[in-house]
Amino acid sequence: MIVDDTIDALLERARGRLDRVSPPALASAVHDGAIVVDVRDTAQRMEQGELPGAYVIDLTVLEWRLAPSSASRSIDVSPDQRVILVCSEGFSSSLAAARLQSLGVSGATDLVGGFKAWSAWNQEQHRGA
Repeated sequence: MIVDDTIDALLERARGRLDRVSPPALASAVHDGAIVVDVRDTAQRMEQGELPGAYVIDLTVLEWRLAPSSASRSIDVSPDQRVILVCSEGFSSSLAAARLQSLGVSGATDLVGGFKAWSAWNQEQHRGA
């Protein structure tokens, strides 16, 4: 089998489908009804910290927990509701959000730069306050 794709091309196509959220816009998106799903694994969350108010769903079961057609869905999400995925740096969350869109969660997107970008922005806001 010949593979004609690269991870960069796959990521670019996925992100082309998303209306990504910047760290400064995250709180506003939540205020407007978005839900935030932290897809980092336990070790990453322990090392990097928690994201307040986020649902925690491991990336390995994400589609089963959020897809409208899944019998194992754990969060009721309307098809057009904004669902913002957060990984460590914003790469795997982009790919996962595109997969969720393919499964009918049209409002799926992710956080630009992931938890690390949000954490840096959050720390800067507290320094400036």
